[in-house]
Amino acid sequence: MLKKAYKGSGQMISLLGLGCMRFPTRKDGGKEVIDSEAAQNIVDYAYNHGVNYFDTAYMYHDGESESFIGSALKKYPRESYCLTTKYPVWMADTPEAMRRVITEQFEKCQVEYFDFYLMHALNAEKFQKCIKLGVYEYLQELRKQGKIRKIGFSFHDTPQVLEAIVKKYPWDVAQIQLNYLDWEMQDAKGQYQVLEENGIPCIVMEPVRGGTLANPCEKANELFRAARPDKSVASWAIRYAASLPNVMTVLSGMSTMEQVKDNVATLSDFQPLSPKEYEIIAQAVEAYRKKDIVPCTGCRYCMDCPMGVDIPEMFRLYNKYVEEKDGGKWKEKLEKLPKSKKMENCVKCGKCQQNCPQSIHIPERLANIQEVYDKLG
Repeated sequence: MLKKAYKGSGQMISLLGLGCMRFPTRKDGGKEVIDSEAAQNIVDYAYNHGVNYFDTAYMYHDGESESFIGSALKKYPRESYCLTTKYPVWMADTPEAMRRVITEQFEKCQVEYFDFYLMHALNAEKFQKCIKLGVYEYLQELRKQGKIRKIGFSFHDTPQVLEAIVKKYPWDVAQIQLNYLDWEMQDAKGQYQVLEENGIPCIVMEPVRGGTLANPCEKANELFRAARPDKSVASWAIRYAASLPNVMTVLSGMSTMEQVKDNVATLSDFQPLSPKEYEIIAQAVEAYRKKDIVPCTGCRYCMDCPMGVDIPEMFRLYNKYVEEKDGGKWKEKLEKLPKSKKMENCVKCGKCQQNCPQSIHIPERLANIQEVYDKLG
């Protein structure tokens, strides 16, 4: 596994990081929980093949992710891996509550220190809340105590907001959504440049855009397979992010052993993209943009809906319909879901849209999907 030295230091970080938001799950009493055995196998394979960066957060897997990864890594020497978690800005309104949440994270992960600790999903509003609560100052106290090694943030907003956050404090790292679609669609290019210009190592999240870029569209798939029949479609997205010089690690939330093996192989025998391959990606992006899909990554930040609508599932099923053009299959899958989870229950309250990292106009898109569905009869 290719590793990079953090800011020229002796600390080596694997170019592939394991994101802990999309572990395999199983049903337990009607609830989706982490499939501990399958997830442990993924962690073990990644670790044994050189992955030493693991990224979790308080909210992942309905609060189960931190506890799982803490237990999963217990068998390995603590100094042999880097563990990152994030402060859930929305969970505390007082400095005391903020400190309790962070203390709880140490207990759940069963560690005495975090290698990296990030403020989670910052935008302009959430950052102001962090300033008000004194989050950075408290993290600095913990760093002096040896409980946190490096301080950073994950981010979902404009380059202008990012610039303001970067200038406020001396940051060690920052995590942004970056992939070949969002390079222009969400100005990941502008965000990346802000970090590069300020000497802040970049952690990439959503390099495969929640799995979308493992199968963007048939035309794009054909382009990639013709150019590199020996490589997966997803590997192009991983290599795109990893080819950028200021990227410290590329996070992938791997749900299957097939995915982890493919990603490990891609970044163990890493080949930066060539000029010709960048041209192929540009052609693939153009083909993708012609699709009428919803750019949802399935992160579920929009949930829970007050009316019970399963927003990510509505978008997932619709995108599948756009790809397959099989209205009968789409209708069949929708009819299997409880009525309470369907898009028809949306009342356009807008709560979901406030938390969407992709800035999707969710109520409007749900209404549009309902119209498409109604026209199908």
